[in-house]
Amino acid sequence: MSKLAHDVDIVSGDETIEHYEMKQEIDDTQAQNAVGYQEYIEGLDIEMTDREAKKVRWKIDLTVLPMFLITQALQFMDKTSLNYANLFGYQKALHLKGEQFAYLSAMVYAGYFFGQYPCGWLIGRYPAQKVMAISIFLWGVMVLIMTQSRTYSSALAVRFFMGVFEAAVTPGLTLMTGFWYTRKEIPLRQCIWYSSLGWGGIIGSYLSMGVSKLPSRMTPERWELIFFILGGATCIWAIVIWFFLPDSPSKARFLNHRERIIAVKRVAGNETGIKNKSFDKTQVKLGFLDPKTLLLFVSVFAAAIPNGVVNSFSTIIIKDMGFSTTMTTELKSVGDAIQIVGLLISGAIILNVPNSRLIVATVANIICTVAAGCMAYIPRHHTWARLACFWLVNVQSVGFTVSLTTISSNMAGYTHRSLATALVFTAYCWGNFAGPFVVKPSQAPEYHGATIGLLVGYAIKFCCHLALLIYMFTSNKRRDKVYGPRNKARSDEAGMRDQTEFENKDFRYVL
Repeated sequence: MSKLAHDVDIVSGDETIEHYEMKQEIDDTQAQNAVGYQEYIEGLDIEMTDREAKKVRWKIDLTVLPMFLITQALQFMDKTSLNYANLFGYQKALHLKGEQFAYLSAMVYAGYFFGQYPCGWLIGRYPAQKVMAISIFLWGVMVLIMTQSRTYSSALAVRFFMGVFEAAVTPGLTLMTGFWYTRKEIPLRQCIWYSSLGWGGIIGSYLSMGVSKLPSRMTPERWELIFFILGGATCIWAIVIWFFLPDSPSKARFLNHRERIIAVKRVAGNETGIKNKSFDKTQVKLGFLDPKTLLLFVSVFAAAIPNGVVNSFSTIIIKDMGFSTTMTTELKSVGDAIQIVGLLISGAIILNVPNSRLIVATVANIICTVAAGCMAYIPRHHTWARLACFWLVNVQSVGFTVSLTTISSNMAGYTHRSLATALVFTAYCWGNFAGPFVVKPSQAPEYHGATIGLLVGYAIKFCCHLALLIYMFTSNKRRDKVYGPRNKARSDEAGMRDQTEFENKDFRYVL
């Protein structure tokens, strides 16, 4: 070959596998770190029409995206299964006292923290869907084992390992979203599969409602049925993921050979660099000093504390407003529906309105901050007003989704981006771990401390996202003034060299 051509892993969004013709000046060491797919070399220069690209995208949307959504929904339902089991005497069955239930709720995030690093390592070196399938099966087994954990210590251990195995899911789905979609398409698709938190909440609510119709004296107990149903469904779904979810476009059996090449070529030129196994020490220092990383870390930690409250205690908080068990599950599903609508509307706006991501996140942050403030200070006898405010805090998930897309779209350099992802999910773990402890049983039914926690957390997230918007906007203006208009081709090449956005003078932030 006259030119050095390699199939390389391109990180588009979060680590998109791509085929790209590397220029001669890219050094051999970097080329050796790239992962090749020799059978696709001949397709690097293929010409494709817009119609063909759209057809391929629709096939991906109808095949891959539903698998992502169901996987995330099951993960959410399993993680919050205690929330539903608690309606049917779970604390009484295990003789829990004091803050033991809070520790059980939080322990899954401690496991998540310790599991994310080995899971991330495995996903980076082996087929992502195989790692995820094994992880899904093992966490489903842990959910089933919860039915046999009749002591506080055994349940605590099982919840920890459940978190370890769940740690592959959200990072893995974020990674694989980048395998399939362009930089512009990622936010909407990420909003779609992340809306599964709402779908999972609705399904879990109606599952609980169905279980509530069963006799209270039965074998197995009603809280055990929650774990049996969810754990069994998760184990079965792991088999589906193993056999039917492709690892990348080049291995998609639902696409023909030409469509696979088009799917791969669609995501070329995203400027965020190659995926390689080398470790760049200079990017580590840069990652810790990057204002974007620091702002995202603080915002995710602050928002994760209220998230821990809502995920683990929403049914208790709504029930203590004076509603029956059956009505509690119905009312909770309304909040989940608001979360779904908020994410889908946000994703559609981001897709169709350029540079609107952080503006959308800021609006969502204002809504959930005001709702939390009203919930904290509206008198308790205004039940429906407080309930409406509790519903509205669910739009906070928009901010977390935008945080993930900020990493995928605005941080270049593989080591730099990997470090940012690890820090954000560390903040997510420990924020969610701390969340259940702001809910004090002694403060029932007002839970004033919890509502103040929601208000403070969302207010901090609002300030961080606003600061991030100002920082990236002013940085773009400064770069235009100092370096002139960006050169897209030169920026793509800088991405191929695994340069960070600070080294690439043609890089511009997507707001």
